[in-house]
Amino acid sequence: MGWLSDPQIWISLLTLTSLEIVLGIDNVIFISIIAAKLPVEQQAKARKLGLTLALVMRIILLASISWLMGLTATLFTMPIVNAPISGKSLILLVGGLFLIGKSVVEVHEKLEGEDGHATTGKRITSFSAVIVQILLLDIVFSLDSVITAVGMANNLWVMITAVVVALGVMLAFAGTISDFVHKHPTLKMLALSFLILIGVTLVGEGLGQHIPKGYIYFSMAFAFGVEMLNLKIRGKTQHPVQLNQPYR
Repeated sequence: MGWLSDPQIWISLLTLTSLEIVLGIDNVIFISIIAAKLPVEQQAKARKLGLTLALVMRIILLASISWLMGLTATLFTMPIVNAPISGKSLILLVGGLFLIGKSVVEVHEKLEGEDGHATTGKRITSFSAVIVQILLLDIVFSLDSVITAVGMANNLWVMITAVVVALGVMLAFAGTISDFVHKHPTLKMLALSFLILIGVTLVGEGLGQHIPKGYIYFSMAFAFGVEMLNLKIRGKTQHPVQLNQPYR
C-alpha cells in the first residue's frame, strides 16, 4: 500500500483524469447531436447508454493493453503517401472519415434540411440505429483516449480510475451540455466544425502525421470563447432592438 503515499501517483491520476474529461467533451457533444434525432423522451436514455458503452469500451481496452499495443505494428505501407499503416492507423482513418462524413451531413441538414426549411429532411427515429452510430464513435474516441492514458500512466488502476471518474463527470453533465448546445444553433454549428477538425486530425494521425493536440484544443477553446462573447453580445442587444421596433 506504499503507492498511496506516492505523490507521483496522485499527480498522474489528477492529470490523466483532467485530460480524459477534456477528451470526453467532444464525445458528449457528438452523442448529444445524434441523440437529438430521437424523440425527446428517449434522448437522455441514449446519452446515458452511449456514455456507459464508452466506459465499458475503455475499460476493456485498458484490460487488453498488450493487444492494444500490438495494434501499432505496421501491416503495410500506403503507396501514394508512403505511410506505414497499422491496426491503430486503420481504426483512426476509418473513424476520422466517419466523423468527417457524419458531421458534414449534420451541417448540411442544419443549413438545408429541417432547420434550414429548404427541404423536409428525415429524422432518425430508430433507437437502435442511433446506438450503433454512438457505438462506432465510442470505438474511435475510446482508442484515442486509452492510448493517451497508457502513455501517461504506468499503473492500470490509475488509468481505470481516471477513465471511470471522467465518464462519471460526463454522465453528470451530459444533459446540461446537450441542452446548452441545442439551445444555441450557432454553438451547435461550431461544435460540428470542431468535430470535423477532430476527424481531419484523426485521418492525419492515421496517415502517420503527428499533429500536436495542444494546438487543436487551444484553437477550439479560443473559438468557443469568441462564440460565448458573441452570445453575450447578442443577449444584450436583442432586448433594445425589440424596444426600438416601430409601432404598428
